[in-house]
Amino acid sequence: MKSLRILSLSVFLFITFFIVSCGNSKRNQTVLNVEFVNHDAGKKIDILIGGKLFTSFCWPENVYKPILYPVYTSSGTEITRGFPLNPREGEQTDHLHQVGIWLNYGNVNGLDFWGNGYRGFKEPKGGEIKHLRIESLSDKSGTGSFVSVESWLKPDGKELLSERTIYSFSAKGNLRIVDRITTLTASDTTVMFKDTKEGMFGIRVARQLEMPSAEKDTLNSGVSGNYVSSEGLKGDAVWGTRAKWMDLYGNIKGEKISVVICDHHENPGYPTYWHARGYGLFAANPFGWKDFTKGKESFNFNIPAGKSSTFRYRIIISSGVHLTDNEINAYSDEFNKEYK
Repeated sequence: MKSLRILSLSVFLFITFFIVSCGNSKRNQTVLNVEFVNHDAGKKIDILIGGKLFTSFCWPENVYKPILYPVYTSSGTEITRGFPLNPREGEQTDHLHQVGIWLNYGNVNGLDFWGNGYRGFKEPKGGEIKHLRIESLSDKSGTGSFVSVESWLKPDGKELLSERTIYSFSAKGNLRIVDRITTLTASDTTVMFKDTKEGMFGIRVARQLEMPSAEKDTLNSGVSGNYVSSEGLKGDAVWGTRAKWMDLYGNIKGEKISVVICDHHENPGYPTYWHARGYGLFAANPFGWKDFTKGKESFNFNIPAGKSSTFRYRIIISSGVHLTDNEINAYSDEFNKEYK
């Protein structure tokens, strides 16, 4: 009889645990709505996930390219540098042109789209990416996307490239995922992306996600970032190396954060080289071979007149945990299968 009571109690506890676990699992897998709020006057579209601002797609006139800015974790911590649009105390004030998340390049038919605005104004040989319109927009439970149309302009205002970009946003628990699929079409002349390290898909991160300086000073306070590549390299060693993904992880006020960029196997130059710097610039560059190999290799990429080329990138932002290699590989593999 005693054994029967113990068995009954054990069964009861197991069933209770199972029900509670299922309930928690369902809560953890709650689907979050992705919503878009258009602010035409402010030249931006807010992207809300679960009713909270995740990021904004915006095109400020003094930035000379569309950007995602600012960008937040699921808990509301900003992972992008505020300077120069909204400076925060303790930030570095270098490289005015590195704002939010963007895609451009430093030598396109001799024009600098990457560094335009680095002195706070439009450069004589600087290219501008002008936002034209939102072609379509779809927000629904669990995911949302829109298509944006841009024009890559020469200083005289003539179009060099037309751009059509699909932005897709999704949430999985404390993860936020952005997929950017950009198709560039050359206008009436062949367009050359001449080999340079200044490119291509980048993000400028918050001060806390920079790598600590070798110089021990007060500016290192709270700075905790570190890189790890899909090939196992870490820290400064990742710069100028090839990898299918790169993880920048660190802590902001005790919150563990991972920011991952994934390359796609159909991108030109795959696996990409990484222009990933300790001071907070985190970029994938498929065309900077000469700089990255110290002149041993080079890659000058052309898009013939009227032809197109597509570039696919994924950003994963994790809050509360640093992602493992296995987890990142799974999201990277998913990305490669989803967009072909």
